Amino acid sequence: MKKILVMIGIIAAAVSSCSDYIEEDSRSFVPADATYKTATGFQLLVNTNYAWLKGIYGGNPWLFEAGTDMYAEGRTPEPAGLSQYALLIPSSDNVADLYNSCYQQIQAVNKTVYYSTVTEQTPNINTLVGEARYLRANAYFLLVQTYGGVPIVLDNITTPVLSFTRNSAEEVYAQIIADLDFALANVGTAAYSTAGKVNKRAVNDLLAKVYLTRGYETFGKADDFSKAAAYADAAIAGQSLGLAFDQLFKPGNDLNAETIFSVQYDKASTSTDPTKLGNNQFYYFSSYLGGAETGAPLRSYNLCPTDYALGLYEKGDTRWNATFMTEIVEGPETTNGVTKTILYYPYYRSSNPASLKVRHFYEPKWFTADDKAAWMTANASRLSATFVYHPWGEYSAAHTLIKNLDCYTIPVKKFDDPDPTTPSSTGPVSTRDIIVSRLGETYLIAAEAYLKAGNPGTGLTRLNEVRRRAGVANATLAQFNIDYILDERGRELLGEYKRWFDLKRTGTLVARASAHNYKIKEANFVGVDGKLKILRPIPQSALDLNQNKDFPQNPGY
Repeated sequence: MKKILVMIGIIAAAVSSCSDYIEEDSRSFVPADATYKTATGFQLLVNTNYAWLKGIYGGNPWLFEAGTDMYAEGRTPEPAGLSQYALLIPSSDNVADLYNSCYQQIQAVNKTVYYSTVTEQTPNINTLVGEARYLRANAYFLLVQTYGGVPIVLDNITTPVLSFTRNSAEEVYAQIIADLDFALANVGTAAYSTAGKVNKRAVNDLLAKVYLTRGYETFGKADDFSKAAAYADAAIAGQSLGLAFDQLFKPGNDLNAETIFSVQYDKASTSTDPTKLGNNQFYYFSSYLGGAETGAPLRSYNLCPTDYALGLYEKGDTRWNATFMTEIVEGPETTNGVTKTILYYPYYRSSNPASLKVRHFYEPKWFTADDKAAWMTANASRLSATFVYHPWGEYSAAHTLIKNLDCYTIPVKKFDDPDPTTPSSTGPVSTRDIIVSRLGETYLIAAEAYLKAGNPGTGLTRLNEVRRRAGVANATLAQFNIDYILDERGRELLGEYKRWFDLKRTGTLVARASAHNYKIKEANFVGVDGKLKILRPIPQSALDLNQNKDFPQNPGY
């Protein structure tokens, strides 16, 4: 393969940042090169590969979720380019976020692969390299979905390089699969909930996603969908969805039996710089609930759920109450001898939840007038003096155009951190894990893969396992199509950093975003050359730093 060179800015940042990070763990003042050539030092190097995941997933989630059918702007503006497309250009805010962070991850893995050949040889060398190559494959998979073809960089680059060449998306997929094939042959099988390391199940899960996604591409292979189904089933490994949905995201239960892979955090490890070493996931997908005087968690009031997202749930679906804080409660809390009424957090902290007063209630779509009357009667003794009843249709993102007040958009609770690293006045920091892959999604990947492979009966069985756990009736074969799968993914995976990729993969981004996001029209996607803005643009910063100007921009920009 021809040598691929990378931009000076990204590589310089990756090399220097990785070096700085690693030297924090080097307390013996031994040079890095000598350290990595020992078994202990090489293990530390592999550990830093996992740490780079925090840069990819821990910050602003615009590239994962903005500009979709599920979430729209509320009280706080989102980056206009990524959320609305009409103003999306290569220099738009946050366009480069994944480009930079994924290449930092890739460079860290390249360093690991290089040192694996010169370090002290131990029986687990290939296992460790397999873990690292999984992480590199994941980074390239995010890149190729977001930007299309990107430079393939496999060398351990230690000095800045002044130019780079763009590989095709087809070549990037081939590299991803090569990394994952190596990983599958070499990583261990220990349960993720105990080992916390990449294992064969995680690799099978990612291979299923890669083959499924490539199958939609013009260069996809005839057997991509059938391979995706087989790898998804290998990741499922016969395990049914045994946990109640509200236990999947219960604080303190992130490493449960259905978590396949995640970005792990530990509160103690963030103590040196809590505002940077945690993550922002709990900050989004909710509403602003009030100032510091209420004691409520800090919220962003953007990426608020759309009417479409809220309307996906039917009566009896346990995911409704497990995903959204349908009642905002208040209760007394004492700090430094001072007792005051606190909003929201007493839901988690009270020793007597039944005594809590309800400040806000959000009526679900299926409520009738009789249901409302019954709820009000049953909860009459629980209502706060300032209680607000929010009827269906009056608490979505679009409703902020009519009533823009605290708590007038329903909060997403599945990522709540009742014990945040910092007070709300300091910043949006959490040390809960970010779950990247879990069993419920793997079932839905299998469902989609079997449908696309021409075996809808088996696909429907996989999808109905997800619905069984949710407590709702099975879908029928007549209902089972891509739109139904996307609806089910919406119900199951709200806020889990999947949606933009789902719409882009299935070719439904333009239709669904313009139909369900009040900020987006179909015309927003039309670029300067008449082409649609489906891929995100190659960041202008990357182009400016590249001395090789023969590098094509994506269509529409």
